[in-house]
Amino acid sequence: MAQHHRADAARRDDTGRRFWAFVTTLPLTLLTLANLFAAWRSSGAVRGWWLAAGLAALADRAFTFGYFIPTMVWLMKAVDSPDAVAVATRWWNLNYLRHAIVLAAWLMTLEAFAIVRQRTG
Repeated sequence: MAQHHRADAARRDDTGRRFWAFVTTLPLTLLTLANLFAAWRSSGAVRGWWLAAGLAALADRAFTFGYFIPTMVWLMKAVDSPDAVAVATRWWNLNYLRHAIVLAAWLMTLEAFAIVRQRTG
């Protein structure tokens, strides 16, 4: 079965600029930076887990701004071709890596919360 890239559908939906930029991209980036600042100023056992979670979230943000957004912008302009299909497939598959990074950040955050909870009883 031949695969196709439908840039017209991506342009029509354009959820990145119409929705995600305001709901996740900007807020998550600001929260990541604020958490890194707070984690850097913290102390004790929670600091390591909090910093690790913040750095993993920062890696996700860097991946998003450095690869995912520019690639989707390119894909929205691309014509249906084997190259466009290959780029779209790679974009899709790398999303699994990005989700794994976010999962790691969440798990480290949960560990930091557990440490705080143990301290406060």
